[in-house]
Amino acid sequence: MPAEKSAPKTGSIQLPAEFFGIEPNVSVMHQVVVAQLAHRRSGTQSTKTRSEVRGGGKKPFGQKGTGNARQGSIRAPHFVGGGIALGPKPRKYGVRTPKKMVALALRSALSDRAAQGRVAVVDQWSFDVPSTKLAAALLESLGVDGTAMVVVERRDDAAAKSFRNLAHVQVVTTSELNAYDVLCNEWLVFSQASLPAPKKGEVR
Repeated sequence: MPAEKSAPKTGSIQLPAEFFGIEPNVSVMHQVVVAQLAHRRSGTQSTKTRSEVRGGGKKPFGQKGTGNARQGSIRAPHFVGGGIALGPKPRKYGVRTPKKMVALALRSALSDRAAQGRVAVVDQWSFDVPSTKLAAALLESLGVDGTAMVVVERRDDAAAKSFRNLAHVQVVTTSELNAYDVLCNEWLVFSQASLPAPKKGEVR
């Protein structure tokens, strides 16, 4: 498989300006990333209130004559083993983010990496069979150092399997591109086919 070893560095390609040439909107990127991380939270934490813990049905001692403060149940929050006052309950942390804001955040993140010269593009992935060794050699020939996101098309199964075993590489498909993952990686590596392009009828 000599094709992968001799893959040229493509540093002179004209990237789509609508994705890689805008002024990054930092505030929108921050808002979208925070919303994305919030959406990943499971929200399954739960504590029991005094009505949910076991026991405590009987009044612990008489109302009067003991010298103690009156108590109605040993499962009140101030007793050991009692319910939790104002404790967390299952909830959804997801925040609704407008589609146009998500798209702007992604374009801002892509433009930021392009402005830093951290975007590499190859003509096409030419892996006949998966090969992690050849994938590492390809990244080295492109001058990619540090963490990298490799963007493949869904049908590029051999390329995806070649890159996924590299510890510093994250493999995503074009439809999975998002601002958070772009910002988490120092380099972006595309093929000509996996470069993002505006959809037909898309309003920008």
